Amino acid sequence: MQDIYIGDQGKGFPLVLVHGFLCSSMMWEPQINFFKDYFRVITPDLPGFGRSNKAKSHNSIQLMADSVLESLERKKIEKFYLLGHSMGGMIVQEIARKKGNKISKLICYSTGPVGEMPGRFETIDQSRENLKKKGLEITAKNIAKTWFVLGEKAKYFNLCLESGRKPSAETTDNALIAFKNWNGLDNLKNIKNETLIIWGDQDKSYNLEQVETLEKNIKNSKLTIFKNSSHCVHLEQPNEFNNTVKNFLLSSS
Repeated sequence: MQDIYIGDQGKGFPLVLVHGFLCSSMMWEPQINFFKDYFRVITPDLPGFGRSNKAKSHNSIQLMADSVLESLERKKIEKFYLLGHSMGGMIVQEIARKKGNKISKLICYSTGPVGEMPGRFETIDQSRENLKKKGLEITAKNIAKTWFVLGEKAKYFNLCLESGRKPSAETTDNALIAFKNWNGLDNLKNIKNETLIIWGDQDKSYNLEQVETLEKNIKNSKLTIFKNSSHCVHLEQPNEFNNTVKNFLLSSS
């Protein structure tokens, strides 16, 4: 666990935020500022990403899930709320499979039940090929543009771009391999946690069919759709996103 960064702000019941592909804990800035008044906000940088970019990266979702669990064990956090975005959404599904009893409530955000996402703006293999041919910076920029309705003009686009420059090409390729080899479909029926599913109706990475598959198969779940948002609802509509999450977490089951 050497060189793993774990943000820790606020007091109260722990809320763990797991970032996605080409992202980092930096991406949660509007959420940390809001949620730290209600929860103890835990924001790990996955191995190879963000301020953990010196740590050896993983090429499987299962190992990424283990790294988050190990980070929480180091902080002696036994029970927590858990939210994962995109690739982080795959990771939190895996954590639910491994240690679902530790999760008080679960949020699967802009994610799906399989890593090779049908309807994605390009296939995983195409992303890997673009990484090899065009390099990390161009690939990261082209991918980040798809995350916002306004593309490069979005308020937080440069924050995403900066996060995307942190990992190495090897880390990025390892994450794409992890995507390609992960399938959590069969596990959905085993997720017993009360679950909120969040999706933006303009998301180019995960389509409606995928988030509806989550909703139909996770028994105790509900789907909230944000209009006129793409892959990064938390940065496009931060106030609405934050209040939706807060209300779900603080509501009585």
